[in-house]
Formats: sequence, structure tokens, C-alpha cells
Amino acid sequence: MTELRLEGVSKRYRAGTDETTTAALTDVDLTVRDGEFFTLVGPSGCGKTTTLRTIAGFEEPTDGTVSFDDEPMAGVPPEDRDVGVVFQSYGLFPHLSVAENVGYGLRFRDPPGGVSVDERVAELLELVDLEGMGDRAPDQLSGGQQQRVALARALAPAPDLLLLDEPMSALDARLRESLRRQLTRIQSRLDITTIYVTHDQEEALAISDRLAVMNDGRIEQVASPQTIYREPETRFVAEFVGDNNVFEGTVVARDGDRCSVDVGGKTIAIPAVSNGAERVHFCVRAAALSPAVEQNQLSVSVETSEFRGETVRAYGRWNGVPIVLQLEESPADEITVGFEPSSVHVLEP
Repeated sequence: MTELRLEGVSKRYRAGTDETTTAALTDVDLTVRDGEFFTLVGPSGCGKTTTLRTIAGFEEPTDGTVSFDDEPMAGVPPEDRDVGVVFQSYGLFPHLSVAENVGYGLRFRDPPGGVSVDERVAELLELVDLEGMGDRAPDQLSGGQQQRVALARALAPAPDLLLLDEPMSALDARLRESLRRQLTRIQSRLDITTIYVTHDQEEALAISDRLAVMNDGRIEQVASPQTIYREPETRFVAEFVGDNNVFEGTVVARDGDRCSVDVGGKTIAIPAVSNGAERVHFCVRAAALSPAVEQNQLSVSVETSEFRGETVRAYGRWNGVPIVLQLEESPADEITVGFEPSSVHVLEP
């Protein structure tokens, strides 16, 4: 197993022929623990793939250091970093069989444990539930099966780190859910340090021991899925992860463990703000807004709603603020909902 550390990592690209540069990463500090399943999540262009490529050695940081078990990787080429990489595009060799694809990385390194190449390939095909398919060509497999071949190929040399760059984004939702369960099972069984890149918040929350939410080349927050969901530190994290309603207001009164905030002319009760700030941002989950709650009531103008099976997700506005609701049935054009002060989470300034 390997602990990964990024310290002050920045990556800038030169724009054209002049001296102007564009920042892809800015002062990234990150530690991924031995055997951890760690996810980088964020919107397109936030820097998550650049971070992964820098870890793998495909990119050299402009500033900062990347270390494996306290050993700096500066100048170490990708082939000497002992990492396995799985890309979105699978990258299987069409002229090679499934077994030959899996064993490709073993042309340059002996299989672990003193077994033969054939034994290692058979072991990995069993691990990814592709027993008996070694003689097939890649184009005879489904997309999900091809992705599992790519995973087995990356695992063949028993790398210290497994890096996965949006490996399931081309698959349908049902298959993605099935494969991510299989992936977490394999990762747990092998106890291999894994860094996973995705833009899918639900996927990130479902599979990770911890995750980093990235935005504009920086890390906004690193925490467990539960903490990221329930206690976002910044407005970006609150709006990006899950269905959150974000409000901004001015503190007008303080009373013990509560304070009153003026939001667009309405006084709303929230937990006490410990830092003494006068201007605050806070968020309330969609599920916490309910017609049955009489505190902090808002009259929401409903614009659209979506039937989600067990629930209905409705979108509207209150006092110009976008509102998302999670309800048991479709609402009318106007609905009054409230929320308990205890359901409020105060964000960092």
C-alpha cells in the first residue's frame, strides 16, 4: 500500500506563443491514506483530471511536490511510478484477445507472488467476473465488460496506486451502479490505494472513503461523504453536492444558541453564528423544507416539478432566491414550506 501526498502543487499552461499562462491547478495540498478509496469530484474544467495526470507522471507540476510514501516523484517517469491507470476510453488493443490485453503490462514486469503470466491473468479475470472470456476479442464484449478488462489490465502488475479517470461515464446509469459496487468490492479485497475522478456527485458520495470537492483548480473541501453532504464548508460545495438551498442575510439579533437573520426583508431563525459575523450564508437541504413545519415559512412560486418515484422534486423561487423542494406529491403553483432552525447549516464566509 502507498500513501500519496501533494504539497503546494500548481500547474500552469502557456497560452499561445507569449508569456501568458493559464492556471489548471493552484496550490493543491492533499493526502490520500494507505488503502483508501479517495475521489476527486467537481465540474468539468475544475482540475481533477490534471491532478490525476500529475500523480501518474503524465504532467509535471509547475510548482510543488508529489510524493509516494514520502518519496518525491519529481523526474520519475510514469512507467517507474508503479501506478495502474484506467481511462474513460478503455484503451483496449483490438488486435489482442481479452487475456492478452490483461497480460499486456506483464511483458515488462514479472507477475506478483511468483505465479506465471497465465495464472495471473486467470486470477484477474476471475476477480472481475470474466472467467472463460479470455479468448474473446474486445469488440465481442459489452461496454461494461470492456471496462472490467481495462481494470484487470491496470491491476495485473499489482501497482501501489490505482488511478481511475471517469471510467464509467460512457455507460448507462444501471450498469454504472452495478460496476461501482463491483469496483468497491475489488478495491476493498485488494486493499489498494485508489484515486477516482468523477463529475457525478452521487457516484462520489456512494463509493468513497473520503473525497475532495474541486473548483477552478483548487480544493474546496476534503472530508467523508457524510460530512461533505451534511456540513459543506463553502457555498460552492453546498450548491454542487446534493439539493441545497443557499441563503444570504444580515444578523439582526442574537439570543443564546439562536440568532435572527434578515433575508430579503424576512426574519429567519438559524443557529448562533460563532464568529460574530454580521453577514452570513447558510443552507437548508431540500428535504428539510416541509409544508408541515411552521417555523421559517416561505411562500414558494413553483416553476417545474419532476416525478422521481418515491418523491417529487420541485423547483421554484422565493423572494428571487432559487428553491428546490423534495416533496411526497406534486405541489400547486404556490406552496408554503418551513424549516426548523436545527436543519440550517452555516457556511464559511
